[in-house]
Amino acid sequence: MKKLLFLLFISLQIQAQKPLTAILGAFSQEVKLLEDSLSNKKEVNLKGIRFLTGELRGRSVVVALTGVGKVNAAMTTSILLMKWNPEQLIFTGIAGGIHPDLQPGDIVIAKATFEHDFGKIDSTGFTLRATRNPAYIELNPIYFPADEILLKKAQSISNKTPYKSVGNRNLKVMTGTIATGDVFVNSNQKVEELRLKYGADATEMEGAAVAQVCYQQKIPCLVIRSISDNANSKAHLDMKTFEFVAAYNSASLVLGILGSL
Repeated sequence: MKKLLFLLFISLQIQAQKPLTAILGAFSQEVKLLEDSLSNKKEVNLKGIRFLTGELRGRSVVVALTGVGKVNAAMTTSILLMKWNPEQLIFTGIAGGIHPDLQPGDIVIAKATFEHDFGKIDSTGFTLRATRNPAYIELNPIYFPADEILLKKAQSISNKTPYKSVGNRNLKVMTGTIATGDVFVNSNQKVEELRLKYGADATEMEGAAVAQVCYQQKIPCLVIRSISDNANSKAHLDMKTFEFVAAYNSASLVLGILGSL
C-alpha cells in the first residue's frame, strides 16, 4: 500500500511539472481560435481574470485575455507567471502595420519589442529611455529581444501555416520590430516617426509590456502580430474590417509553433 501511494505521489509530481506554454491576447477575437481548439478545457478565475487551461497540439497551455493596454497586459502576465510558472509565453494578436510592405492579414514575428511612449520630454522633444527592473535596480534594454528558440520555430513554421487571405495577394510574414504604447496609432505622422526614428515595423498596445515582465522574470517570450490596419488616418476603419482575419492568422501561427515544441 505504501509503495502504491508513493508511486501515485511521484506520478502526480511528474504531471505537475509537465511543461506548459502560456498564450495571451488583448481581447477575445485574438484568442478565439485557440480557445475553441482547446481540449480538456478548464476555467480558472484569479483576481477577476479568466484563465483557461487545457491542451493544444499535444501541449499543455494556459490561455488568457489581458485587456487592452500596457498596465492590463503586465498585470495579467504577472498573475499568470506566479500561478503557473510557464516554460515560455507567446503573445498573439493584431497590430497596425508601419513597414510600407505590410498589408492587412500579413504577420510580423517580433525579433524585438519596445515601449515607444516610455522616456522623457524636454525642450528638444521626446527621447526614449530604458525601463528599470525594480528587484535589482538594473536598467532593462530599450528593445526587448525575443527568445531565440521561439523566434526560430516561428520562422521555420510560418510558411507551413494555414492563413486566411485578403484578396488575391500572397500573405507576407516578416521578422521585425514592434512598437508598444498606450495609444491607438491613427496618424500618418506618427507612423513615419516610429518607422524612421525607431525602426518599427508594426505598432500595438501590449507586447513590450509583456516582454518586459518576462525579461525580468527570465521567461522566454515571443510576440506575434498580424496586421489589421496601417496605423494611418484610416486605421480605425480598416481595423474593424480586417481584425478577424488578422487575429485568425496570428493565432494560426501560434498553433503551428505549439505543434513544433
